[in-house]
Amino acid sequence: MTSPLSPTERSTPRRERERAQTDRALLHALLHEALVCHLAVVVDGVPLALPTVFGVDLDGPDRDGTLYVHGSVASRSLLQAPAQDLGVTFTVLDGLVLARSGFMHSVNYRSAVVVGRPREVTDPDERSHALDLLVDHAVPGRTASLRRPTRKELAATTVLALSLHEASLKSRAGDPEDEPEDVEAGGWAGVVPLTLVAGQPVTGADAAGVPVPTHVRDRVRGMGL
Repeated sequence: MTSPLSPTERSTPRRERERAQTDRALLHALLHEALVCHLAVVVDGVPLALPTVFGVDLDGPDRDGTLYVHGSVASRSLLQAPAQDLGVTFTVLDGLVLARSGFMHSVNYRSAVVVGRPREVTDPDERSHALDLLVDHAVPGRTASLRRPTRKELAATTVLALSLHEASLKSRAGDPEDEPEDVEAGGWAGVVPLTLVAGQPVTGADAAGVPVPTHVRDRVRGMGL
């Protein structure tokens, strides 16, 4: 049985609490849709927020599921991360909220933060599973069409896992929230919807004549074309 969101004090939003969500299924939906996260880690005493791809196993070995990130074995951020608590953020923009005053402008969004102490994944089977999830998160079914990683590639890669237990999610939707006097004064206000749309696949120069795989075409259709 999974826990509700914001299970600890440090994972509980303090500002605009009315936008906080408690249903963990909403976090799962956001993780499914987002393609990039930001890994917040202190590297040599300097706080950094590093964009990276990720994979998720909702039935993974960690409490309430497992988040995976990876990178080079020489990456200082991944080398130093297991010795500290870190945060990983995800954001999907749904619209530009255009009000009648600059102060009331906003965005419609869904954003999540996962915090905790990561662990390095050393079990060969879990590492292989995690790396497959990272690829298939971008294009489901992609790993089935690829050769398996070589020993050299695996040796050059670090995989970190983080429990999804300590997580929070906030969202905003709907119209601008103008002051009554600004509404009475007139002027246009509204929302510009935003969505991520895939273009048609562009075959690489050294793959000319090879048909685009079905799983890639399915991914494009699933993203709006």
